[in-house]
Amino acid sequence: MKKPKDLKPSTLSLHAGQRPDTDFGARATPIYQSSSFVFPDTETAAGVFNAERAGHVYSRITNPTNAVLEERISALEGGVGAIATSSGQAALVLAITTILEKGSHLIASKSLYGGSHNLLEYTLPRFGIETTFVDLRKANEVKKSIKKNTKLIFGETLANPGLDVLNIPKISKIAHENNIPLLVDSTFTTPYLMKPFSLGADLIFHSATKFLSGHGVVIGGLLVDSGNFAWNSSSKFKTLTEPYKGFHDMNFVEEYGPAAYINRARKEGARDFGACMSPHTAFLVLQGMETLNIRMEKHIQNTRSIIEFLNSHKSVKSVCYPELEDHPDHVLANDLLPYGCGAVFTFELEGNVETGKKFIEQLNIFSHLANVGDAKSLVIHPASTTHHRMDALALKKGGMSESTIRLSIGIEDSEDLIEDLDEALTYSTRK
Repeated sequence: MKKPKDLKPSTLSLHAGQRPDTDFGARATPIYQSSSFVFPDTETAAGVFNAERAGHVYSRITNPTNAVLEERISALEGGVGAIATSSGQAALVLAITTILEKGSHLIASKSLYGGSHNLLEYTLPRFGIETTFVDLRKANEVKKSIKKNTKLIFGETLANPGLDVLNIPKISKIAHENNIPLLVDSTFTTPYLMKPFSLGADLIFHSATKFLSGHGVVIGGLLVDSGNFAWNSSSKFKTLTEPYKGFHDMNFVEEYGPAAYINRARKEGARDFGACMSPHTAFLVLQGMETLNIRMEKHIQNTRSIIEFLNSHKSVKSVCYPELEDHPDHVLANDLLPYGCGAVFTFELEGNVETGKKFIEQLNIFSHLANVGDAKSLVIHPASTTHHRMDALALKKGGMSESTIRLSIGIEDSEDLIEDLDEALTYSTRK
């Protein structure tokens, strides 16, 4: 059989990390719903505990079902290892705290998912980690924001909700010239639409809740390490380059080489923070990933049809999607996202808050809820829900209006979706 690096993504989505069960021949990955694992003898136990041999001790740190998922996402992204976490937010926290501590600084995009922004602006400063938010489209702004204690640059491959396209080659070049790793949230793009490591990113995390699982039934996250960043190129990353008293004075770079980061994250972060993914969740994410390529193709196909419809509708003021020529990142999207720009986008109705509410309430196929990446089509009206505390001016600064609608396009028949939207548009905007 070919090595994983030589296999196509659609094959890796089905096979990476897993072989038929040796005990009973089960082809699907078994769910090892066990908190802990029996050792055959004391010598083996000591070896596993001391990281001298492979094995599982406690499912907070490693689990056989989770291990298949971790190897699969690592293979798809082209990384050296991964960790499955309890949520995408947990993956972000783990990504940051593995290399940042009190007195550290990071640079982050101004255009971030609200939960990520809140973590960086309000929560982490309590622990001495400061963030400067910048427009990652402006290289000079990024360069000016770099300090001696800057240890990370963070952005989203496709920003939520404005769909800013992250120029990974440009930003990673700036980062690497200053011995700083680049972390990206690749939830909206998945390995099907973009391979951030091949463009220069060093670390990736996903909310596996979204497209990877694809059916809106689990909460989970994944952190992936490229193995490409030279952690010992400066004195900034002492958690990886100096002895760690919490694990037998281990120097992770010396012990694990390119996989130093992900092993530190597991042996400290997974152990101490405890935000582990359940084996049952890992199983469900694996089931979703088996059809990732097929689903993403349908997501993109439907999205393009619906955008064409909305862009020509008299009741629609504007549509925000990078494949449209009026999007500020249109040219960049053509270069970095040749297979499509995802299935989540916003559009603006002709009207106000009440127009948006009427539109939402008239829809029948679209589900009104705060999630994206489901096989089913989803809709939300930010001004009356996620951003209801903002006035019109604040919404404008955030790239929205009172009548902005966010859609996550599913894999239903596109004609049915268009008919549903058309009826709701006609009803909500009629005089």
